[in-house]
Amino acid sequence: MAGATGGATGGARLRERLAAGSVVVAASCYDCLSAAILEEAGFSCLSISGAGVAASHLGVPDLGLVSLPEMLHVARAVTRAASVPVVADIDTGFGGTLNVIRTIEEFAAAGVAAVHLEDQQFPKRCGHIDGKSVIETDEFVRKIRAAHTARAGGDLVLIARTDAIAVHGIDDAIERANRTLAAGADIAFVEAPTDMSQVARIAREVEGPAMYNLATGGKSPSLTFSELDELGFALVVVPTVAFYPAIHAIREAARAVLDAGSEEPLRRFGLQPMDLFELVGMSRWLERDRAILLESESVDDPLAEVVL
Repeated sequence: MAGATGGATGGARLRERLAAGSVVVAASCYDCLSAAILEEAGFSCLSISGAGVAASHLGVPDLGLVSLPEMLHVARAVTRAASVPVVADIDTGFGGTLNVIRTIEEFAAAGVAAVHLEDQQFPKRCGHIDGKSVIETDEFVRKIRAAHTARAGGDLVLIARTDAIAVHGIDDAIERANRTLAAGADIAFVEAPTDMSQVARIAREVEGPAMYNLATGGKSPSLTFSELDELGFALVVVPTVAFYPAIHAIREAARAVLDAGSEEPLRRFGLQPMDLFELVGMSRWLERDRAILLESESVDDPLAEVVL
């Protein structure tokens, strides 16, 4: 991972990619290490999973238990480490319209490329489990308008997520999506369509760019990136690409080590400590250290000041 790049902001780079016309695929991470692995694999956009942060950092389910400071801490770290645009989950904005304003200002300052803000009542829960409730459409539109105002003309991409399908049905969800786009959102995210007829209606009737959540094992149809591109979706998030494999691999490795009574099973991965460190920028950090040392030696050398 190269680390954060200079020049254009993450939001500007994401906007450029969205404007190119082809679907943008974002792989979800939950910390800097998972972000580094996904970027190394070739993903050119990342998202930070709220459910992933809840589970990995706090050991709790996705029930609105993650606070603004906790999510912001992860977003700052991942955005600083990554060299690709990062999309952050900000749940309900952590409160009312004033909380949304503060949340947008904080995440914009952290350098994230985009955020998605949802219309669930607090405490929220994962969009692919039952028992959700949503705020009134007018209130959601006010929160989106507040978010739009708070970014103050910056490059931050604002994604409006509605969970209304599970509560009021597809018609209400599409109406909410269109009203949020009119209020200043850049992308509408209609969460958890349950069949292809709903997916097709979202693609056809949402009056602006739309996002699709490929939640493996969730309520929505599993579609390829090409299929979603053909339908016209602008952004696709794969929320489980790091989370599920990590759970599976750690379970298997832990059992194997216990069964063997040694760390021998881990040797089949062919990894050494330096491989981990290099993944998160060991060479780059050591080069910075060497450059400082050389600069210091040059300044401390009295002969360096002599002009021949």
